[in-house]
Amino acid sequence: MLWLSALLLVAQLSAAKPLNSKRWTDLSVKHAWVEIPRGWEYHSAPPADHLLDMRIGLKQDKIDQLISSLYEVSDPAHEKYGKHLSKEEVDALVAPHPDSVDAVESWLEHHGINPADAHFRSTAGEWVTIRVSVAQAEQMLNTKYGVYYHPASGSQVVRTMGYSLPTELHSHVDVISPTTYFGTMHSMRATSFVLPQTATGDEDSFAAEISPLAVPASCGTTITPACLRALYNTTNYVPKATATNKLGITGYLEEFANDADLQTFFKQFRTDAVGETFTHVQVNGGLNTQSDPGVEANLDIQYSLGIAAPTTATFWSTGGSPPFKADTFTTTNTNEPYLDWLNFVLNQTTVTQTISTSYGDDEQTVPLDYATSVCNMFAQLGARGTTLLFSSGDEGVGGGNCEANDGTNKVEFQPAFPASCPFVTAVGGTRSVNPEVAINFSGGGFSRYFAQPSYQTASVQPFLTALGTKFTGLFNASGRAYPDVAAQATGFQVVIGGRVSSVAGTSCSAPTVAGVIALLNDFLISQGKAPLGFINPLIYSTAKTGFNDIVSGSNPACGQAGFTAAAGWDPVTGLGTPDFLRLQALIG
Repeated sequence: MLWLSALLLVAQLSAAKPLNSKRWTDLSVKHAWVEIPRGWEYHSAPPADHLLDMRIGLKQDKIDQLISSLYEVSDPAHEKYGKHLSKEEVDALVAPHPDSVDAVESWLEHHGINPADAHFRSTAGEWVTIRVSVAQAEQMLNTKYGVYYHPASGSQVVRTMGYSLPTELHSHVDVISPTTYFGTMHSMRATSFVLPQTATGDEDSFAAEISPLAVPASCGTTITPACLRALYNTTNYVPKATATNKLGITGYLEEFANDADLQTFFKQFRTDAVGETFTHVQVNGGLNTQSDPGVEANLDIQYSLGIAAPTTATFWSTGGSPPFKADTFTTTNTNEPYLDWLNFVLNQTTVTQTISTSYGDDEQTVPLDYATSVCNMFAQLGARGTTLLFSSGDEGVGGGNCEANDGTNKVEFQPAFPASCPFVTAVGGTRSVNPEVAINFSGGGFSRYFAQPSYQTASVQPFLTALGTKFTGLFNASGRAYPDVAAQATGFQVVIGGRVSSVAGTSCSAPTVAGVIALLNDFLISQGKAPLGFINPLIYSTAKTGFNDIVSGSNPACGQAGFTAAAGWDPVTGLGTPDFLRLQALIG
């Protein structure tokens, strides 16, 4: 009897194995490129035993409810306005369904991987990281990995031109990385650049305060904190909630914000802030050597605090070295933008109320599944009460020759991501004073990935109506429109290695607006009110008049004249530049 039972059991297992195997061998493509992403070239095959940290993004079971909640707490007309969600409430909405967990874990076990050995799990369980060899990854994803080289930045990455998953898993998995997203922080564009050195006059005079009613013509070419505080009406506001209100700057590319340079900056341009500091936080191998200070990092921290000091500030240094070294057998960071930092900050019990980021890339170079997953993570931060500001880019309506990467080589305006995500606030650029005008490199346009959110339709439609048939076929008129707002973007006096350099780019604009938003949050928090959080529904409605409308200038690119700034919203400067006093009255 025992022998017969064992025989029956063997027969049952033999019969079941092909069925179980078929479950995981019925594969369909998740994402694939038709050509190597522009700027990259195939270099070589990686060693089969090279280790990858494979991130699996599981479907978030109640993501629609999360987004609904985000809009409720962000809409000034809704009864839940300002009632931001806790970490636990957000985790409950983004946690994967048990069926998704079971399916993914069964798939891993089929490939000999114990789910309990996961290298990382987010607290909600929607992100799981496993450590696998290239050979294992190729088998799991029915693909071939390659080492690809980016000559412009010197980056080498291990990526694939396409990958597949078992058909059953498509309804349970949002994205797998590293796979088809070739972007790294080294290959992405930091949205700032140093201007040729010109005579700037007596630097000591820059520290003098300027009357908000009389911004001098010199601010049209040489920007200091005094210029911005006068232009945007923050000069006389004194922060009160500095123990609670927080401002954050994200740093990548092995750039570090330098402590000594900040003090030099304050001594020259904001003497009342001398001695104010910020906290360094290193994420996933980020460094803080205080050597070779970065233009981007110093610009961001100096000008956000140049407006918002003495607000508590944090600079996150997120690891960003090239992830592949052919002669080194070691586990390496996949170095994909945002995921390391997002998983870190979302794991914190409390969130920073205002965060500025000055990096971006062409939307079409980011796989839709990856872009959607990252955008939804920004929604989590917004639901918890964070205002996320992103520079809109320095490529006007599109970078390079603007050719589509779908094999057609069709010339189209190229929107930028993450600026095109509807859950962030994109910041374009201006120049000059009395009046301000759009700067010609200000990134702006319409997403091809994300639909136009209802909060901006009433503002965007008049622009589209006036535009008529101009540029037909070059952009997606039904897409998320950006930028949302703007600020000065050239002539910023930045201390780098003890010396003052003049810097331009929408990297100047984003931390400037972040400084203004941080002061508005200070005002609210000091009154016992909730911070602004995701501001787009507010600024497109009851706070619309809190901005200085920019009505001239354009953003040419792609061999086209680009869009033109106009009365009301436009895809060069958005709603315009912020006026702190007007906004303070509108939100008070």
